[in-house]
Amino acid sequence: MNQNYYPNSSYLNDGEQSYIENILRLNKGKMVNAYFSFPDSDAWRNKIFTGIIKEAGKDHLIIENPETKKVYMILLIYLNYVEFMDNINYKYPYVNNN
Repeated sequence: MNQNYYPNSSYLNDGEQSYIENILRLNKGKMVNAYFSFPDSDAWRNKIFTGIIKEAGKDHLIIENPETKKVYMILLIYLNYVEFMDNINYKYPYVNNN
């Protein structure tokens, strides 16, 4: 892959783009409120998971609640949005047309 395509690509693997899971990976270790909706559940219709981002994959997010030490792995298909408690790391790759 042409390195000019991602001029500051040390944070991205070859071919990665700015998808939710990549942004979450860039912010591992940060405290978040992650808002999820589970339409088929009466008990967990809308749920907020508060914790530290441990990992993020293509289809899942792993969060650890620092108070309870519970670790949650949640499918991203149910994610509505993420609220960060601090500034986020976000480097959007762009195409160099030169």
